[in-house]
Amino acid sequence: MRFRIKNSVPAVLTVILGAALTTAALADPVTDRADDIARTWAQVHYRVPAAQKLGAMTKLKTQADALAQAAPNRAEALAWDGIVTSSLAGLKGGIGGLSLAKDLRTMLERASKLDNGTAGAMAHTSLGALYYQVPGWPIGFGSKDKARSELLAGLKITPRDIDANYFWGDFLFAQGQYADAAKALRTALAAPARPGREIADAGRRGDVQQLLAKVNAKLGA
Repeated sequence: MRFRIKNSVPAVLTVILGAALTTAALADPVTDRADDIARTWAQVHYRVPAAQKLGAMTKLKTQADALAQAAPNRAEALAWDGIVTSSLAGLKGGIGGLSLAKDLRTMLERASKLDNGTAGAMAHTSLGALYYQVPGWPIGFGSKDKARSELLAGLKITPRDIDANYFWGDFLFAQGQYADAAKALRTALAAPARPGREIADAGRRGDVQQLLAKVNAKLGA
């Protein structure tokens, strides 16, 4: 699910974020629509055949864009629009993917400033993953320093979150910090289940297990 080509947006953007956004306990129309998008995202990302993913994710982006436009000051709306955009960027790749990634950065930056809770944490985590996956200057805007800062910001808010720990572990793995990466990934596997996010949880745990196997191989475990 990952490839790194200097001149394109990496396919790992399709998992930016396998994204677990726990919405407010008291339902409202924006929360309900965000939850629907979250469930559909998981279905498309983890269950839809590869040949059909681009079309399905493009359709979902239309819905996510509409929600963000209808609720521009709601962090969960912007964050889920960003998550869907990131998935579409990864599926498209190349210049088209990089253009979407720039839009994604703007959405996630706004979301991170609107909320200090779970939605804000998700935005920080997504930004961190984006910064270490896209190419650096002069092609893109990637930055290891910004990636580390944003990932840690997300972890500070939601230290047990499966996505926050997965992407922190992935970043550490890319930096060759294998022992720390293993610790983060074990924390991800121990994350509590998210009601209504069963497909996303199962898919993300699979991602974590695959990466942990690579980390253990590096550690000789």
